[in-house]
Amino acid sequence: MTPERTFIAQAYNNAWANHRILKACAMLSEGELAGPRVSFFSSIIHTLNHILTVDWLYIGALEGNCPGSAAFDPEIPYPAFADLAREQRLADRRLIDHCRGLTPETLGAEVRIPRKTHMQVERADRILMHLFQHQIHHRGQVHAMLSGTSVKPPQLDEFFPADPAEQALRANDLAELGLTESIIWSE
Repeated sequence: MTPERTFIAQAYNNAWANHRILKACAMLSEGELAGPRVSFFSSIIHTLNHILTVDWLYIGALEGNCPGSAAFDPEIPYPAFADLAREQRLADRRLIDHCRGLTPETLGAEVRIPRKTHMQVERADRILMHLFQHQIHHRGQVHAMLSGTSVKPPQLDEFFPADPAEQALRANDLAELGLTESIIWSE
């Protein structure tokens, strides 16, 4: 598999994992979403907003239009879950679309990210690796926080195994996203 194909698969898997965690969180009451939790951020909704704002920062940078610190103002742009879920799905689609256009040249291209004290310059492939790791890290925190709620955390620890029995386990989620195995693997 080429590096470009690997990043496309990562983007699809990222959208699927976000879909699963958001479906679980949609079953929570507003109080459970905003209630205090033990983690890096103080609540599930705060953590989900952080995932989104960091997506905005890095996806914007990859697209050549980095919002810089404006991505984090306000820190919780979507206190209402439905709005947050809608915006996360849009960010996931932007990331998929970006990855579908990757070439060896764009993976090696410089990405500029304005920081408070300097301009960070990184290769696009490194930004993508960081972005996917960031998502995994904070989705894991939300997953753990769900354990203290009325909703069972969904399984997130697989990466699209080819086994038909495994494919069947995710078919409904993929259909809800408008995806199929052939879309994911044949591009």
